[in-house]
Amino acid sequence: MSARADIHENAAWAAARPAVSVLMPFLRDDPTDLLAALETEAASLRGAVEVIVLDDGTADIALTQRLTAQIDAMALPVRLITLPANEGRAIGRNRLAGSARAGSLLFLDSDMRPDHPNFLRDWAALVANSDPAVAFGGFSLLQAPTDARFQVHRALAAKSECVPCAERAKQPEKYVYTSNLLVRRDVFESEAFDPGFTGWGWEDVEWAMRVSRRFAVVHVDNPATHMGLDTVAALAGKYEQSAPNFGRMVQRHPEVVAAYPSYRVAKLLKRLPGLHLLRRGLRGGAEADWLPVATRAFSLRLYRAALYADAV
Repeated sequence: MSARADIHENAAWAAARPAVSVLMPFLRDDPTDLLAALETEAASLRGAVEVIVLDDGTADIALTQRLTAQIDAMALPVRLITLPANEGRAIGRNRLAGSARAGSLLFLDSDMRPDHPNFLRDWAALVANSDPAVAFGGFSLLQAPTDARFQVHRALAAKSECVPCAERAKQPEKYVYTSNLLVRRDVFESEAFDPGFTGWGWEDVEWAMRVSRRFAVVHVDNPATHMGLDTVAALAGKYEQSAPNFGRMVQRHPEVVAAYPSYRVAKLLKRLPGLHLLRRGLRGGAEADWLPVATRAFSLRLYRAALYADAV
């Protein structure tokens, strides 16, 4: 651990002997609702699950104080790591894993909400019964906001991320996201996240490509809702950040990425003259709230592919 990190643990931390470590990074989010949801299972878990929260440079003293007070009152064993500056998604998750004590690591984003009251117990039972190398529990939109400004993201997520367990299992390495992902410690120690991925996107998919060559990736039905839906403008900004990461993934796994629709479309768009003008028009179409949601979602998918055209 870096000397710059401030570490706070609650009273339950020292005596716990966890089998599962929940690893929860956040940046400028408020994880208090998720912590409260997990705490409802504390009595039945009896120290079998610990939670490690990483504030990756939010620099919000009031939030840190609220979090510390909440954690001190929790029966779940919890450690809070507060960083003064952002280190990034890949490095942050590697840091969380290094702080964990359990044999299995559950990566859970702070904007997720369990979809049923036995969420942690089901993960702990899976570890006790079969101890999988890698298991993904799935996404849903069950509790996600239904505001009109999030309709495009909701449509995109419903199509590409909220995939039933049986469908995910057909392409196990493709449907792996660190928002609800269980990884056995020895697997993570042999294949950590690539710190060369910076900003937003693709570090978890690239990691899964490497891991799936050596270990079985299983899919289970233990979903959580992705609460953090974005506006079109915010999502487009994330896509812009993700283009270099997509290019890095193409360089490392060309044979796998070649089968991705986003790659094939990006290669086609790369041949078009005036690509920068096309990108502007596609983003404008995605942001036009008078168009049907399906049309806007399609335009945003094409905008992402047009961004990726520079990276393939």
